[in-house]
Amino acid sequence: MTSTPTSVPFIDLLRTEEGFLETVQSRVSLALKEGHYASGPEVQSCQHSMLAVSESQSLALCANGTDAIQLALRAYGLGSGDKVLIPDMTFWATFEAVVNVAATPIPIDVNWNTLHLCAKEVEKAIDKFSPQALILVHLYGWASPDTEEIRTLCRERNIHLIEDSAQAFGTRFNDKSLIGEAPCATTSFYPAKVLGASGDAGAVFAKDAKITELIGKLANHGRMDHYEHGWVGWNSRIGVYESIFLEESLKHIKQRLESRRKNIEHYTRELKGLPLEVLRASNSSGKKVLENGYLSVCRVDEALRPKFIEFLKEKKIGFGTVYPGAMSRQRGAQDYMKESMTDGTADRISKTIINLPCFTYMTTGELDYVVENVRNFFKKNV
Repeated sequence: MTSTPTSVPFIDLLRTEEGFLETVQSRVSLALKEGHYASGPEVQSCQHSMLAVSESQSLALCANGTDAIQLALRAYGLGSGDKVLIPDMTFWATFEAVVNVAATPIPIDVNWNTLHLCAKEVEKAIDKFSPQALILVHLYGWASPDTEEIRTLCRERNIHLIEDSAQAFGTRFNDKSLIGEAPCATTSFYPAKVLGASGDAGAVFAKDAKITELIGKLANHGRMDHYEHGWVGWNSRIGVYESIFLEESLKHIKQRLESRRKNIEHYTRELKGLPLEVLRASNSSGKKVLENGYLSVCRVDEALRPKFIEFLKEKKIGFGTVYPGAMSRQRGAQDYMKESMTDGTADRISKTIINLPCFTYMTTGELDYVVENVRNFFKKNV
């Protein structure tokens, strides 16, 4: 008999398939015995599996998701004097990656309803700033409903488009892989992601194999040969252990995605009618986004959110506030952000978002515990 939970974590990384860790450990032990430390056939095997699952035409694995963005920017030749548009609502890595290649980040506002960039604002920003690149960020496992329009706009205006898909592995757009259809997409395999490694790892996907080939060289000290260097790169190689962990995880990605999506559907159904809006990927005008279930994203009144957070703590329910602030208002941004196009929308959004627990293989009991307590809170406080 399953006991009723009295707490639910925000995320539980130990929820894996039976025998998963044992298989990883066995493969790692074999790799160590064969002397595969910094590189080996395990990396190539992982890359092959990743290509198949992502439905991408080419990819380069690297050490982490931040490096992935920086490598993509470098591969397109972006650097000092270049302007890169980024959404004002994103993780700091998007901003700092631009700075780290000596380019200039220009935050532009996201849409209040979709929480993502829209083509209309992107076009205004292109006309105003004449940027060399745009980073389109697919937050929460969603995608901008204007993804196709933004891709077309960048192509027609000769602007390099990099799609930061650190939260969107497995997301589908119009029944196709979001990452696979991107001209260039980066991702992170940080352990908390839908497809996570045991530590840091990342990748760049691209339709043009020349881009990923160059990225592979930049990530390995710009090597043309072992002691011949054609570029100034840096050390961003993925390790054997992470490659094994990722490849074994890919074998279960379908079940993991299904589990996460069921969590979102449960919240959407059971929390309907409350003054807590469960936000979803925007499906309109014939454009269908199948989210990957990375995060449960809810909107609550700004004045009520602090009290709601304290309640969740009291009931031992994990939560998140992804993300708690706009890029244009970060202290570290001020010395590098010469221009922006924001009206405070991202900042207002950040004050209303709350993320409920959502992780692979959550139990029905855990979901019901969260739902029951959330319902009780609003019954008493609204």
